[in-house]
Parts: sequence; structure tokens; C-alpha cells
Amino acid sequence: MLPAEPKIFHGRESELADILKHFEQSTPRIAILGAGGMGKTSLAQAVIHHEEIVIKYQGNRLFVACDTAASKAELAGLIGAHLGMEPGKDLTRAVLDRLSEGSPTLLILDNLETVWEPAESRKEVEEFLSLLTDITNLALMITMRGAERPSKVQWTRPFLPSLEPLAQEAARKVFIAIAEDRHPMEEIDQVLSLTDNMPLSINLLAHAVDVEGTTAILLRWQREHTSVISEGYDRRSNLESSILLSLESPRIMSTPYSKALLSLLSILPDGLSDAELKQSKFAIQDILDCKRALLHTALAYTDDHKRLKVLVPIREYMAKFRPPTEEMIGPLFKHFQELLQVYFVDRGKQSSALYVERLTSNYTNIQNIIQNGLYLGHPDLADSISCTSHLLLFNSNIGKGPIPLVDKVITLLPFSEDHRAKAPFTVWLLGNSRTYSIPHPEALIAQTLEWLKTLDDPDLEGMFTFSV
Repeated sequence: MLPAEPKIFHGRESELADILKHFEQSTPRIAILGAGGMGKTSLAQAVIHHEEIVIKYQGNRLFVACDTAASKAELAGLIGAHLGMEPGKDLTRAVLDRLSEGSPTLLILDNLETVWEPAESRKEVEEFLSLLTDITNLALMITMRGAERPSKVQWTRPFLPSLEPLAQEAARKVFIAIAEDRHPMEEIDQVLSLTDNMPLSINLLAHAVDVEGTTAILLRWQREHTSVISEGYDRRSNLESSILLSLESPRIMSTPYSKALLSLLSILPDGLSDAELKQSKFAIQDILDCKRALLHTALAYTDDHKRLKVLVPIREYMAKFRPPTEEMIGPLFKHFQELLQVYFVDRGKQSSALYVERLTSNYTNIQNIIQNGLYLGHPDLADSISCTSHLLLFNSNIGKGPIPLVDKVITLLPFSEDHRAKAPFTVWLLGNSRTYSIPHPEALIAQTLEWLKTLDDPDLEGMFTFSV
């Protein structure tokens, strides 16, 4: 029995066209790869129902969901069931013989990673795929979570690239097809920004918006995050279950520190470069192996600047259910603290250009890491206030807008006893009075003057005089 044709199909037209070109060959071997929620299954369903494919293969089209298979024998059994064969202990040979008979056949194996990823079954699954591709009248297509194709198969070239998020216009079309266009476009785009244009996330949020409206969903997201779009009834409609499947894959389980790296990346929207992965001295063994594991399972990706990043829905899930530990955050805080200090000392020199680039690349990351230390009792509170001061200076020099950290630090000033951290912050704050709203500025000026008397810092005193 074939799956239903996708009711909504936008944004994958170019990928569909590329796949159909492969079918110009007699027996194509095609792998559709990508992260969970990228629309691999929907794309495969669109292929099997496409007019050209129906004409070419007619009733010899098989769509086999591999989610339940745990071995090569079970995979063969699922295929056998779709062929109408009686159950047996191992139908491998019988399936191969049946597929070798008759007219050209299209076999789609959906979510093959379930049975392929475990090390104990991978070899026999790949050997089975190799035997399938020896059948001259069989076209084979697989969909897999991740970015790695099974070996022992001569996949049709050029390889299809892993599926990426939808373009913004296509994402809007998918959203509006479900939730209609009665919502303000600005709010639709706000909702889409929570999905990173992942088709599954768009689909789930659009259905939620159709019931509750964009305003209500945006408010719920602030409280519940990914839970808003994880109320589906099965793996394919439940975002959190989809992410969990990837987290529990054998590739991730075999490199357990990869979860720690993913957890850290959940609070780093700007991602990390390879140099930063190595220089920050994280408590992560074999960190580049962990990076490869995240890439191979499509839990992370590298952007055009070769920075390791995570899509918004996965970031939100990890931050909510598996947030990074202080042990993980600490080394990165020290790394960014050193960058800001060096920039502060070298600003205006030719050598500072390098630090401007590195700070700009981590602009949001730095704010999130500093934010982590801005609460009473945190051992790095004073250093976090000092980092905010340096970020204020950097912000002013490169013409960036206000940073939310400032309001947080203002509320903490009365509770901190470290004048060496507080005085530079208030000096820079007073110098940016046009940008930030300062409560009781006269009192703050008087307090800053008292703090400066305890520091013996002529340069800071000069800045204070200039600021006020």
C-alpha cells in the first residue's frame, strides 16, 4: 500500500526536479539525506506519486517505512510484506528473487538509518543494499536522517546534496497553505523565525496557529518553547521525538561527548569555528570526532563561514531539556573574556582588527555566555560585569545597537561589592547615556565617584570626567 501524496508541497520543487532527472537512467540509486524534520519523507512521497514515475513504474512502486526494522532480516521481511509474501525467518533471498522478476520496479526505503546506523547491523544491511542494486530492473531510493550514504552502493551521480531548510518565500507558502493568510505577515515571519524554516516545524506551528492565532503561539513559545510543536501523535509529527531519535542514534551514543558539545552549541547562535573548538579547552574528549558525529547525524551543520551551528528547534530543545553545565560554559567564558580584554588593551592598534573580526563572529554567543554569569552568587559575577563593560566599549566602537545585558547589570550593581568591576561599567554606561536609560543618573554619578576613589586608576577617572 502506497502512502498518501503530500497535501502541501512547497520549496522542494528543485530537489524533486533533480531526482526526476536521475530517473532518466534505467535504474537510478538515489539517497535523500538530511536532518529530522527536513521533509525527506514528504519529498519521497512526492516522487512516488509524480506523474512521470506513475507512468514508468505503474503498480510496481513500493514505499517501505523502515522505522521498525532492527536487522537485515527484518528489513527484508518488511519488503516481503509489501510484495504480498508470506512471513518467514529470513526472506532475503526470496525478496531478491521476486524483485528480479517482471517489469521495472521502484523501491523506496524510508528512514533507513534506523536499521543501518547500529554497528552490529550496518555491514549486513549494506550487503543487502548491494544485492538489491545488482537487480537490473530495480530503481532504489532511500531516505536517511544524517549526511552519510551507505557504502557498497554505486549511488547515481551527481549526488543529491543533503536537504536544507526551505527558502523564506517557500516557508511562507507552506505556512499560509495550512494557517491561511489572515494573520499579520510580520507575526508570520516571527513564527517562522522559531522554525529555522524546517518543514516539520513549520507544519506543526502552522497547525497550532490555525487554532490559536500567531499572537497566542508567540506568547506560548516564550513559556514552552518546543513543547508548543511537540503535541503530534507519532514520530513524524512530534518534533521533540524526532530530535530524540537523532540523539539516541548509535553514532551519537558511540561518541557520548557529542551530546555535551550539542548542549553547548544550544546557547551559541553564532556557532563555533574549528579554531574556537580547539582553543577554548572544553572538557570534551575528541572534540573534532564529536563534531563529525553531529554533522553525520545532521544534528549540526557548518555554515558558509565553516562555523559549526545548530538549527533553532534543536537549540531550543537542548537548552530546555539538556542545558550545558557550568563545567562546559566556563572555558568558553574565559576564552571570550580574554578576547575582550585583549581588544580593550589593543583597541585602535592595527593588531586589533583581528580581534574585531573574532568578536563580531561571536557577538550573540558572547552575550549569552556573559548572561549566564549575571546572577547573585555566581562565582564569575564580577568578571561577567567586567566583560559587559568591555562589550559596551566594543559595541560603541563598531556602532552596534543597545545590548540587553546592560539592564541586567544595572539591577545587580547594588548587590555587588567589587568596585573594580562596577566602576568601569558605570563609567562606560554614563558615556552612553544617549543609548541607555539610566535610572537616577545623579545618584549613579555620585556612587561611581566614590568607587573610583578606592581604585587609583587615573585613566578611568579621566574617562569618567569626560563622560559626565
